[in-house]
Amino acid sequence: MVARGPFLAGGQRFGRPGRIRRRDIGQTAVSGVEHDFGAFVAARATSLLRVAYLACGDETEAEDLLQTALERTYRKWDRVLHDSPEPYVRRVIINTAISRARRRAILTIIPTHSPPERSARSADVDLRHVLMEALRALPPRQRAVVVLRYWEDLSETQTAELLGCSVGTVKSQASKAMAKLRAALGREPVEGAIRNAHA
Repeated sequence: MVARGPFLAGGQRFGRPGRIRRRDIGQTAVSGVEHDFGAFVAARATSLLRVAYLACGDETEAEDLLQTALERTYRKWDRVLHDSPEPYVRRVIINTAISRARRRAILTIIPTHSPPERSARSADVDLRHVLMEALRALPPRQRAVVVLRYWEDLSETQTAELLGCSVGTVKSQASKAMAKLRAALGREPVEGAIRNAHA
């Protein structure tokens, strides 16, 4: 987290203290660039942090993913700003999450027991928990497709562009992922559960 500067906006934390200092990302930025970047972070950080969390399923790692993405974005801000910065940050988050997951090659087992009867609010919390466990169990590419298509509500074409693959690949990965999520959740429609997971 940067104590002062572009990576801290609106009093929100985006990483652990002392991780990234201004000198680490270069001293060449002018105040106008910092202001533009800071405004972007203030406006979009919460949404991007959710994308990072859904991509990895861990709060600490999500902060780290976002911090990494923001650092890379800041270094290229002049170029990124002329395109669209948010898709660039999303792409960095997703690609970094996929790379890390491949290196770890961890498979999370989804609990199969039925939870005891609980209140509706408790049931919603349980559904979110099971959904997050099911998302964690998906292969990295399938998880990325689900996050971008159903959480971020991107089109198949936009998702394909962000992931650097064909629309057909997005369709097949989404189909496989949704089948796994339906099996894990034991319900339909899964799409609504994904979109409501952050409510």
